Amino acid sequence: MTVAFRPTPSVVRRDSGLYGYERALARRGLGPVAGVDEAGRGACAGPLVVAAVVLSRRIGGLNDSKLLTVSRRESLYELIMAAAEAVSVVVIPPADIDARGLHRSNIEGMRRAVARLSCDLGYVLTDGFPVSGLPVPSLGVWKGDQVAACVAAASIVAKVTRDRMMTALDERHPEYGFAVHKGYGTVSHRRALETHGPCPAHRFSFATVARSGPGGLMGENEMGAGLA
Repeated sequence: MTVAFRPTPSVVRRDSGLYGYERALARRGLGPVAGVDEAGRGACAGPLVVAAVVLSRRIGGLNDSKLLTVSRRESLYELIMAAAEAVSVVVIPPADIDARGLHRSNIEGMRRAVARLSCDLGYVLTDGFPVSGLPVPSLGVWKGDQVAACVAAASIVAKVTRDRMMTALDERHPEYGFAVHKGYGTVSHRRALETHGPCPAHRFSFATVARSGPGGLMGENEMGAGLA
């Protein structure tokens, strides 16, 4: 098992900028550095999407995807996909989340996203908490999508990928409003659940969905089963 590694005596100052972690690790021969983050953890419908990104050059304007406008996220997504050294995306369908549990699904998704990167790695930064079982040393960074560029990039890739999936799902099931709330438990989403009941795009292990009763049927591949 790979043990989380913290290079010493390096200290990354809060004012060192968004690329401070990458610079500090590169100085000690621990590059390239991959950032890993997920989107959809708190939603009660739709997949969990995990992204891993290795940046090859600086991209201005990176930040936590939740703090960016939709248009800014989309433009940064295109820049990241064009300029990154490597990008990997793992999609975990709702049925897998129900079967394995949210946190376990998240951890497994992060491991798989890192494993699928097409370049050799020296280090991994994960958003929020440490992840064991990675192939190289790693560190969980609190609010990593706001303090580390590669994690911010992963946050954007995961968020844009998932939002596009939820918008596509809305075209097939407009009664739930997935294009608007993206599967999160808003008032309008809860009202739709009360009226229509859940469909298999919902996470039945979540209390909001479990209380709403049985719903209709959806093809097993509709939310990307088998893509994870």
